[in-house]
Amino acid sequence: MNKKGVLIQGSSRSKGNTNIIVSYIKERTGFDVIDLKSKRISAYDYESENIDDDFIPLMKEIVDTYDIIIFATPVYWYAMSGDMKIFFDRITDCLKIEKEIGRKLRGKIMGMVSCGFDAELKNGFTMPFIESANYLGMHYLGDIHTWIEGGAISESLQKKLNSFIEEKIKII
Repeated sequence: MNKKGVLIQGSSRSKGNTNIIVSYIKERTGFDVIDLKSKRISAYDYESENIDDDFIPLMKEIVDTYDIIIFATPVYWYAMSGDMKIFFDRITDCLKIEKEIGRKLRGKIMGMVSCGFDAELKNGFTMPFIESANYLGMHYLGDIHTWIEGGAISESLQKKLNSFIEEKIKII
């Protein structure tokens, strides 16, 4: 059975380096892409006064449509992007006020792609993704760190990406 997947891109630039990687993965998997930059998602609010933004409808679409969710984020100051962090914070809404959405995350498959300026990713970067998957009852398929050299994906990184796609994503 082919599982339906989505790449959720959380970058300050819709057509930046992270998008180069997302486009590469999309070409090889057929996954849809959701660009968080194109959505109106405000920060988590304890009083839920932001309930009319794009987050809840987007999450309903995600849980009702996709089995595999791959988060793609640039590395900003050794952490995920602000857009991605806000998205993760808002998942709290799915545990407190939209519990049915939260329940539908259980059993979904999550992965993560990071994109930085070099081949090194500092320890601890993946922890919020792994632990969020665990907490939500999702299966964490793994992650890959990427980078762009001269506006392109190097041949060696293409090989690593292809392996990640074949060994982690397509075997599901």
